[in-house]
Amino acid sequence: MKFTLYFLTTLPEDEKYTLEPGTVEAHKYLWTTKHVTIELTHNYGTESQEDFKYHPGNQEKDGFGHVAVNCDDVYACCEELEKAGVQFKKKPDEGRMKGLAFVYDPDGYWVEIIKRGDNSGIKNKYNYSQTMLRVKDPKKSIPFYESLGMTCIRENHFSDFSLYFLATLPEGTTAPASDSDEARAFCKNLFPPVLELTHNHGTETQEDFAHNTGNTEPTKGFGHIGFLVDDVDAACAQLEPMGYGFVKKPGDGKMKGLAFAKDPDGYWVEIVKRGGYDAEATPYWLEPAAQ
Repeated sequence: MKFTLYFLTTLPEDEKYTLEPGTVEAHKYLWTTKHVTIELTHNYGTESQEDFKYHPGNQEKDGFGHVAVNCDDVYACCEELEKAGVQFKKKPDEGRMKGLAFVYDPDGYWVEIIKRGDNSGIKNKYNYSQTMLRVKDPKKSIPFYESLGMTCIRENHFSDFSLYFLATLPEGTTAPASDSDEARAFCKNLFPPVLELTHNHGTETQEDFAHNTGNTEPTKGFGHIGFLVDDVDAACAQLEPMGYGFVKKPGDGKMKGLAFAKDPDGYWVEIVKRGGYDAEATPYWLEPAAQ
């Protein structure tokens, strides 16, 4: 299929990973882990094309914004990154938002560097902390992601935009009210990443407004987010009445039991069976088309 998928995650400092990536055991771990991963797709040959580049987002009407990592000391980490040759979009003391930074990854995607909470208890130098998407109407987007088991754990409102932070919380965990003072500390002390939805006020009333979602030229770069579920068919049946449609239903194509839904903005949302596929099924990495 001429592409390779790489799945990366932040493991707690005391949890060691001893499996060989690409093995059956590693794939079993991937489809059962409680840790959120970031999936990097490499289409063969792009590395040798000097003028090739993906669209990293953050231009007019782009939907995908950035990923982020948390750390204890933004200034110290940025000093270390700068010495290593990493390029910055914004240094910690630049602009009106002091104490946070944005760096560019090798493809030009933005990576935010954020200070974690003072009482997080996290020992890692960095932990993958968020993915940010822009949404047209949070009154539609938030219920969609809540139907996939997420909880809005924090919201922050400004004069011209609002931020909503959603997380998949462990069973038995209750978050404070999303608009409370406690919500900020709760969010910043989390080890797993959150989904940050950014709403620029007024887009919800513009009938013809739509974000670029990352899967079509010339704005191809961001691909999708994904969820592990116990029952793919049941999850899709729950989403179908919302009316946002599917790129691929569980029974479509060669890859049975795997689905791609569309969220209210048209972002692709992969629905994958927790535990993966049995030995007789086509392996997940044999996608129906290049990413």
